[in-house]
Amino acid sequence: MPLGCMGLLSFIWAAKGALMNIPSRPANHLAGETSPYLLQHAHNPVEWYPWGAEALARARSEDRPILLSIGYSACHWCHVMERESFEDEAIANLMNSLFINIKVDREERPDLDRIYQLAHQVLTKRAGGWPLTAFLTPVDHAPLFVGTYFPANPQHGMPGFQDLLQRVSEHYHANLPDMADHAEAIREALRKTEPSLSDSVGLPNSVTILKAAEQLEAEFDNIHGGFGHAPKFPHPTHLSLLLRLASTDMDGSASVMTLKTLKKMAAGGLWDQVGGGFYRYSVDDRWCIPHFEKMLYDNAQLLPLYTDAYALFGREDFRTIAIETANWVITEMQSSLGGYFSTLDADSEDEEGRYYVWGEKELNDLLDAEERHFASVIFALEGTPNFEGRWHLNRTKTIESAAEALNLSDANATRLWQQTKTKLYLQRQTRIRPNRDEKILTSWNGLMVAGMARAGRRLQEPEFVSSATRAIDFIKPHLWDGKRLLATARLGKAHLNAYLDDYVFLAIGLLELLQARWRIQDLDFACQLLDTVLEHFRDDIGGAFYFTSNEHEPLLHRPRPLMDDAIPSGNALAARALLAFGHLTGNENYVTAADQLLSELVPACGRYPAGACALLEVDDDRLNGLELVVIRGHIETIKRWAASLHQDYHPRRLVFAIDSHESGLPTLLASRSALDQPVAYVCQGYHCEAPLIGEQAFENWRSRR
Repeated sequence: MPLGCMGLLSFIWAAKGALMNIPSRPANHLAGETSPYLLQHAHNPVEWYPWGAEALARARSEDRPILLSIGYSACHWCHVMERESFEDEAIANLMNSLFINIKVDREERPDLDRIYQLAHQVLTKRAGGWPLTAFLTPVDHAPLFVGTYFPANPQHGMPGFQDLLQRVSEHYHANLPDMADHAEAIREALRKTEPSLSDSVGLPNSVTILKAAEQLEAEFDNIHGGFGHAPKFPHPTHLSLLLRLASTDMDGSASVMTLKTLKKMAAGGLWDQVGGGFYRYSVDDRWCIPHFEKMLYDNAQLLPLYTDAYALFGREDFRTIAIETANWVITEMQSSLGGYFSTLDADSEDEEGRYYVWGEKELNDLLDAEERHFASVIFALEGTPNFEGRWHLNRTKTIESAAEALNLSDANATRLWQQTKTKLYLQRQTRIRPNRDEKILTSWNGLMVAGMARAGRRLQEPEFVSSATRAIDFIKPHLWDGKRLLATARLGKAHLNAYLDDYVFLAIGLLELLQARWRIQDLDFACQLLDTVLEHFRDDIGGAFYFTSNEHEPLLHRPRPLMDDAIPSGNALAARALLAFGHLTGNENYVTAADQLLSELVPACGRYPAGACALLEVDDDRLNGLELVVIRGHIETIKRWAASLHQDYHPRRLVFAIDSHESGLPTLLASRSALDQPVAYVCQGYHCEAPLIGEQAFENWRSRR
């Protein structure tokens, strides 16, 4: 069983989704929510509440423990547990009599998910996942018992959910005098997981990044690429750090690990060979069979990774993957208003992967003889189908190697590839689609803006830059009030106080977009975001940032994220944004804050630095000097200069092309003014070279770099 669960026209998606969710029972307290995940449960016989004052007050007044169930709309095992338990009248009645039942969308409430996933890890010594099932005390909200999926009846060594409900309730009421001490013990255990200078192993920062690379090499799968064993995740932060190291040693182990992993993921079943986009993870070591949900945040990180890998290695297949990923996002994951949707479900018609897999007869009927023969070779369609009697397509050969195997010209092989792929795609469009979660999450949108902007400028695809711009132009009026961000929006309603990730991921998105095309209002927006982070999220003692602001509701624990998980650490991207915008605008407060954060946290990750790759990348920028290139002059000339730099992979370089007539710039930028001809200002850290005036001076400098 997996550890966790995890379109072309909007009206088609909406119509088909509506047909699959016809209410058959009276609504519970979730009916007024906007989260698709909560609405999926709004007609369960369970008396579900959203997390909030009403449910928490009732738990306290009735002295009933809380059953907290955390999941998300694309989560396969969440759907399974709903069918088995939450739609069962007898189980629902037991839940309603013994507990106050609260449903949480982990994508809307990453604060709660982060706390109780950590509690699961502390209490069970195992990684968590979704659905997360936590039984909490009614006063302190400390976990009594934490698990993930539970079957309705005992099986595979797991207790039946019905029995578990009774045992937890009995345990709580039998041990009431001990509950306050229990809650304090849990808080202390959670506090001890926080990064601290006491965790330092005394390594210089410059050595820590090399230790991280050694740890990744020890975990690397030399045969199939990736890290660890099944289930195998993409780990974009690992690959981003290795790509940076590969740029200085093209023949070294970092280069080998990066190339093998990127090639294997793109050729295997983790990549949708027909429609584009990456699935969440592979259930096997070989990247063959994925867990079929597609997440915005995975694709937001893999898009710039393949883009950068193309720039460094020059592989056209990496360019193709990046372009097809971006096109898939624009086509299927971007709203008409500009924001990016969150997820596509793994299931359709109550079956995981049904939308994506192929029966042998279906393939034979769809393709002509020449196409079938070609598909059989390029997808290795011999022997037993690889997914529950059907085929999930893995590309085992390149077009060139398929051409050689079939004695075809490259042109004929390319023609057959396009014909076959187009037929498969059009046929798949006729199927019932997986549901799409159309929440607009600020943090994930920030990641996708960054990825789309980088791909657009590096690959010279202006539509990608336009896509990122549309997302920003949606977020600013709908999720920002001039002082505070909100975390999510759907159906015209934006709500929930934003988290650290929302602010800093969006700031990073703006940083990337400003390099693709300059707008002074985007610079102002980014600085406003960072000012809010410094005022409301900072730990005044150490300099790191909390996940929640000082205006957030009090919770069992207030985390300070150091380690990456499926997305980069919020503290890492906070440091990156502060360092970059500090040097760009001349704001010393930003640079000082970044220095303090890195000085505290980098030593604290010394025992396992591979878990904090994003932080180490930023520290590399600080130690070796962030290179800032500001180009001023006539817009067409400076765009051409900037484009020539964007095509190179230089991980510590930021490039901004600002028209000579631009006004309202911060003092430092304003001083780097246009002359009677185009000019480039180049600074590394605090050291600035003489201005590069005119075409020849710029080209001479570029040739040396």
